[in-house]
Amino acid sequence: MELENMSVVVTGGSKGLGLGLVEALVAQRAKVTVVARDAQALDALRSQHGVDTITADVTEAAAAERVLALTRPDILVLNAGAKPPMGRLDRMSWADFTAPWEADVKAGFHWLQAALTLPLKRGSRVLVGSSGAAVNGSPLSGGYAGAKRMLWLMARYANGVSTQADLGIRFQVIVPQQMVGGTGVGDTGAEAYAQALGISKAQFLARNPDMPPSDFGAKVVSLLTDAQYAQGVAFGLRGDTGITVLEEAAA
Repeated sequence: MELENMSVVVTGGSKGLGLGLVEALVAQRAKVTVVARDAQALDALRSQHGVDTITADVTEAAAAERVLALTRPDILVLNAGAKPPMGRLDRMSWADFTAPWEADVKAGFHWLQAALTLPLKRGSRVLVGSSGAAVNGSPLSGGYAGAKRMLWLMARYANGVSTQADLGIRFQVIVPQQMVGGTGVGDTGAEAYAQALGISKAQFLARNPDMPPSDFGAKVVSLLTDAQYAQGVAFGLRGDTGITVLEEAAA
């Protein structure tokens, strides 16, 4: 797939990993629309990179329906996610534990549902942002790991609906498998785990090789343009080893 002139919508693309992806897509001359809540950050992004922007709360069903009906993207990247409250299981409130479900999973639910019911055009691809925590857990971030695993499962369910309804839409999961410093979720996690180990955040990140947002963006572009990744369901992304297939497409 060539990305030049492709319409791409990225949720949560104004900072962190999402910004790294937006910059990589712009370099490929894709027509990018970024959806986020921070109007000031979106203004700066529009001025710097010439992308279209839409200010919206991605956890609202109406926002998903409105944006997809307006943009009709060839590619939709569900990257938005909230910083999870951090703490040990025995010290967390239920509200803090379930916060990732109220943000990440709720947003995923509405956008996946909108993509299926609109529906997006045949041949469209939807990339759902998950996390390495969905594979190995994350004991200090409450329900975050479960939320990211649920998004993975929801993408699988969406593929089933697409097949049953003959929509021709592919849903795929991107799974960053390294802590990323300089991002909201990465810094929050690194600080909590560093404190638990009695070391500094810098020391923790030095022990755990990271994947800069620019590297993440380049790998997602490879995922979209390389034919070998056209049919898989879930892909692990690492700065040191590249892209690995975590789940093949159902036969």
